[in-house]
Amino acid sequence: MLKGIEKSPFYCDICGKSFSQKRNLNSHKCNRSEEKPYHCDTCGKSFSQNVYLTMHKRIHTGEKPHHCDICGKSFSQKGNLTTHKRIHTGEKPYHCDICGISFSQNVFLTIHKRVHTGEKPYRCDICGKSFFQNHHLTSHKYIHTGEKPNECNICGKSFSLMHLLTKHKRSHTGEKPYQCDICVKSFSESSNLTAHKRIHTGEKPYHCDICGKSFSHSSDLTTHKRIHTGEEPYHCDICGKSFSQKTNLTTHKRIHTGEKPYQCDICGESFSQNRNVMSHKFVHSGEKPNHCNICGKSFSLKHCLTKHQRIHTGERPYHCDICGKSFSQSGNLTKHRRIHTGEKPFHCDICDKSFSQSGNLTTHKCIHTGEKPYQCDVSVVNHSLEMKT
Repeated sequence: MLKGIEKSPFYCDICGKSFSQKRNLNSHKCNRSEEKPYHCDTCGKSFSQNVYLTMHKRIHTGEKPHHCDICGKSFSQKGNLTTHKRIHTGEKPYHCDICGISFSQNVFLTIHKRVHTGEKPYRCDICGKSFFQNHHLTSHKYIHTGEKPNECNICGKSFSLMHLLTKHKRSHTGEKPYQCDICVKSFSESSNLTAHKRIHTGEKPYHCDICGKSFSHSSDLTTHKRIHTGEEPYHCDICGKSFSQKTNLTTHKRIHTGEKPYQCDICGESFSQNRNVMSHKFVHSGEKPNHCNICGKSFSLKHCLTKHQRIHTGERPYHCDICGKSFSQSGNLTKHRRIHTGEKPFHCDICDKSFSQSGNLTTHKCIHTGEKPYQCDVSVVNHSLEMKT
């Protein structure tokens, strides 16, 4: 026998498998024979090993003997404490060998790998839809049953899954158990902490397969792809206009409702969008903190600088899916598409004539009002001279 190789003297007489310790052989035999000699005297559930019964009994007793020495949180199982501590340490020992993303738990790595393989092992026996994770299937089935068995004891709101209730309760308690070890900012959900850490690391793991642009959030990639596809899944139920983002639809609806929820605390003026009130406040302060590193021009808002920089770079990320023409701003693409669709969403309330752009409607209305707002400063000067002579 080679030195360092431990002998395995205990053999299973059923399958021939060998074990170095007798207790492992006994455990194996119990699993094969489905023998479960250890019974819970509270609920009657049976187990193949006494250690499993001990852990199970803590469900009834509420005992949590394993304590976190950092935050004091307690757990019924040592393995759960080990996993929990990674929230504080940031340790992610399980790595994807395809894309390199790391995880704090092996189960998360297993689930993640299905993104690459496309495997969806959990299938709904009612409609046939398949899912990456078992809890997604469980959640999905409540669509068919309508059941929401988990109720909040504070506000009475019900949820289909227990973890959704746990997340919800943090809105009442203000608990934020997930803390960034770089800037000490705290979050109520672990996924928010993961996303936040990318601000520090600069990691952008989500890549557009059309143009190659990268994003730190999967939702940002989904939204970005609509630039290429032209998809606008959010529809206004008042005028029928469509949008690529839900937030844009919410903002648009305020045109119909007249709602202006954002108020300037200096002069009291109200706005339909938060960014508009932020922009307005710079009128009072005169501040323009966003500087172009090419020409030095300054802007009050970051998105205004981004638009401006496209003048220098020539970037035109918004593409027409009909003719292929590109634009530097999404608003210009929206206007351009109306050439193809014939859409004229701006209507004159006097003669019902329609226009593809709001500026054209404004010009048209001058026909009805007789307004002539544009005056030639040359003819005015000449006229004044003629009057003097």
